[in-house]
Parts: sequence; C-alpha cells; structure tokens
Amino acid sequence: MRRILPILSFILLIAIQSQGQTSRTTPATEQADHIVRLYPNPATSYITFDLQASFEKGLSIQVYNFLGRKMYETQNVTEKTTVNLTDFTRGVYIYHLIDKTGKIIELGKFQVSK
Repeated sequence: MRRILPILSFILLIAIQSQGQTSRTTPATEQADHIVRLYPNPATSYITFDLQASFEKGLSIQVYNFLGRKMYETQNVTEKTTVNLTDFTRGVYIYHLIDKTGKIIELGKFQVSK
C-alpha cells in the first residue's frame, strides 16, 4: 500500500502536466486561421498587408491609433497592400479587415517605431 500511493501521485502529476501543455499550444493553432500577415513589424516607413490567396474581393482595411482616431482607410484591397507611414507617429496601431457587409472579419495590431 505504501508503494501504490507514490506511484498513483506520480501518474496524476504527469496527467495534469500534459493537460496544461496541451492548453498552452491551443492559441498557436488559432493563429493559423489569420487572413492577414503583416511585415515588417515593428515598421518604420511602410507596412505591407499580405492577404492569403483565397481572400474574397471587396475587403477594406482601416487603421486606428490607440486613441481611436482613424489614420488610414482603403477600399477593395489587393493581395498585397502597402501603407505609407510618414504621417504616423511612434506607437501601436490597430487594423480592421472589413468585408463587403461592414463586418470586421479580422483585427490585429502593429507597431510603428521611428
């Protein structure tokens, strides 16, 4: 009986650790569903929005600063859209990828460092 208790405790500990590691890897698999890839991030003079080849036509991109002020907007984006950042100050910006109906289908953030 004295030998069984440490063995059962060890098995329980291993089971708990394996569940914890599984839940930590879940967000990485969610990131594979993104439509937009940004580069370079952090950006200095421009940033490129690279959409997957299977994106639908009629999407638009809106960029906001952290105070909520719209800094940039473009309609009918192409597969690669480059934004000039000369009017942007140093900081973190939020982008919205919007479909034809006005629904936000993806959002994210990028950093400008000048």
